[in-house]
Amino acid sequence: MHLPALALPSFFDFLGFWQAPRLDLRLGILTSGLEAFGISCSPRPTSFKMAMNQIKGHNIYIGGIFSLKNKAALARADISHVLSVLHLNEAEKQETFEPYQHLSIGVDDVDDENLLEHFPAAIKFIQSGLDSGRGVLVHCAMGKSRSATICIAYLLHLQPAALTPQSALALVRESRPLCEPNDGFMQQLEVYHEMGCPDDVTDHPAYKRWLYRREVEDSVACGRAPELKSVRFEDEQPMRSQDATGPVIEYRCRKCRYKLATNAFVVPHEEEKKDTAKTSASAECGHLFLHPLTWMRPSLFPSEEKADADATYGAHPDDAPLSGRLTCPNPVCGSNVGKFAWQGLRCSCGGWIIPAIGITKARVDIAKQVNMSRGPRANPAIRLPPGMRAPEANDSAGRGNL
Repeated sequence: MHLPALALPSFFDFLGFWQAPRLDLRLGILTSGLEAFGISCSPRPTSFKMAMNQIKGHNIYIGGIFSLKNKAALARADISHVLSVLHLNEAEKQETFEPYQHLSIGVDDVDDENLLEHFPAAIKFIQSGLDSGRGVLVHCAMGKSRSATICIAYLLHLQPAALTPQSALALVRESRPLCEPNDGFMQQLEVYHEMGCPDDVTDHPAYKRWLYRREVEDSVACGRAPELKSVRFEDEQPMRSQDATGPVIEYRCRKCRYKLATNAFVVPHEEEKKDTAKTSASAECGHLFLHPLTWMRPSLFPSEEKADADATYGAHPDDAPLSGRLTCPNPVCGSNVGKFAWQGLRCSCGGWIIPAIGITKARVDIAKQVNMSRGPRANPAIRLPPGMRAPEANDSAGRGNL
């Protein structure tokens, strides 16, 4: 079908959309362009209704950028606080949002965008607007992904025990059915919920593990192992008091009885198991997947052990293998106890683990002990060879716990 030339706006006409300094001018240019294609943009009751929707039970409204054009609807909703979850220029901030308390979070709607770090500030801003007794508008470009993610995070923070990310999404969809956070944002909501929806996320171990995993995935995507300085060795991190309570399960080398790990460092992978339709659910895991531990360093980064660590720490990331074997750290043993693959491995149960650092169950003995220590100083530490231990003021003080 051949369309008349005059019916099609030139590509260069749309450049004015991006060059327009003000948001209302951009919307006007976009509207004119759509109408040139025969798409009507005249105000209708249904279009205004979908531009901004109130979340049931809350004085929170969610919408797209077009909702800012409907001043009458904003006034009826008594909007005093506007939270923008997209990139804006300074002219837009000064002119469009001048009548409101405004918070701008400049993020893109892509899976690898870190929106999790902005949850606490966004939640605090929304709560301040609600405490004033007026309405809060949370918007992005379409009112579909970014703004929905922030609203879900707020609902989770409000009722962490009663809601899950999926149930909170269902609640938001009751008011705005088109809401659909991208997969990356949904994973971040899962992490936030697992953390207990705290007021601060940056110092939480789960958040740091999530950042570490992102770095590993970025490195693997480039075809190389992560750098040593970016790897988070869990037994070198401060222990929280809740991690030291309950029974302790030890995993020891079957050949020499050397303690390799405890249950505090095991990585569960039930979520991945649910996604495997071709594998029987009754299949037993043949490996115990662990967080990186200090004794694994010679296997994960063999090149670092051949030179002075102070001079070459992290200097040869390309020499680190993407996969290999894990050997017992006992110098008189050195037997093969497992394997690792930064790019991931599929467990015998069907779960896919990334990164995969696991000890083979057939090569270890499992012993259950009762942890009598309940204080924050209790640490199910891993016994290391003398040359790999951290220096202590009194080395004999902690030997009774091993």
